This record gives sequence, structure tokens and C-alpha cells, in this order.
Amino acid sequence: MIKRRELQECGHLFEYLSHPSVFPFVRQKATSAEEFLFMTKQLMEEEERGEVISRTITDDYGMPIGTINLYDIQDQAGFLGTWIGQPFQGKGYNLKAKNLFLEELFYQHEINTVFLRIKKHNEKSIRATEKLAYTMNAKDSHPTLFEEINAGEHQYELYQIPKDLFYLSTAASRFTEEEEQAM
Repeated sequence: MIKRRELQECGHLFEYLSHPSVFPFVRQKATSAEEFLFMTKQLMEEEERGEVISRTITDDYGMPIGTINLYDIQDQAGFLGTWIGQPFQGKGYNLKAKNLFLEELFYQHEINTVFLRIKKHNEKSIRATEKLAYTMNAKDSHPTLFEEINAGEHQYELYQIPKDLFYLSTAASRFTEEEEQAM
């Protein structure tokens, strides 16, 4: 479902990234497969330095269909960036990948807060984010950060996922899984 990034999957991922329903919402705006390869190589180097955490989202057959990343890591917090190829949207991959990635961030990398910066006109992502039991609107709790991300030409909504809320929201499902495995 998620795995460490590999350079050989860049060509495949670029096809999905360049789709008009995906491209406007991605952070790495590569205009060619070669440029995407170069950007991915840089991203992998940034991960080695602890500046970012990046994973490939795979389908049920292990084929790459998107990416999920934590950018701008500092003070045990960072910004989540996710995209899924158009043919795979609305099929549950985003939620599964997000839950696995958040578990990794909170329990293996000691991240305490994950922020989501979503363009105000990206209604699909806003609706999906607001459905998650572990997300909170961060406009009022982090007004300085909210102003900072909206200082440019684009306007954003700001959400946060605190480690505690994620743990509490997902504890019931973890307990049920453990109980089923014990039987």
C-alpha cells in the first residue's frame, strides 16, 4: 500500500501526475518524466537529511499510483502532501495510504502534528479531509501559520492531525483487529 520511493517508478507515476485533474494540486510540478525523475532524486536526498518523508502509494497489485509525503519537517511537525492518479481516485486508496503513513510518522518518526494545507478551490480534498475523525481545522488554533500560508497568491484551508487525536480515533479499529487476530 505504501513503500519507500524508487527512481524506476518515476515514469509510471509521471503519467498519473500529469493528468489535468491531478497536476494543479501537486507540489512537484514536473513537466516531463525526466524532470520528475530529477525532482524525485532530490526528494530522496532531502529524506536522507531528515527534511521530508516520502512514500509511494501502490494499488492492490503493488503498482505505483501516487505519492504521500511529509514536507517542511521542523519541531516534530510537517505538511502532508498526497496525490493519487485519476483512475484510482475514489476507490479508498487515499484513506488506506494516509492511515498507514500517519502510523509510520507518529510511531516511527516521532512526529507529533501533521498539517494539511489545501487550496480553497480544491473542494474534493476539503470534503475528504473533513470526513476524517482525526482532523481538526487549524485556522483558529494556529492563526500565525494560517496567515503565513495565505500570504501568497493562493488561498488555503489549514487542518491539523495531532498524534493524540489520531491515536484515539484509530484505537477502536486497532483493538478490533488485534481481537480478530487472537481468535
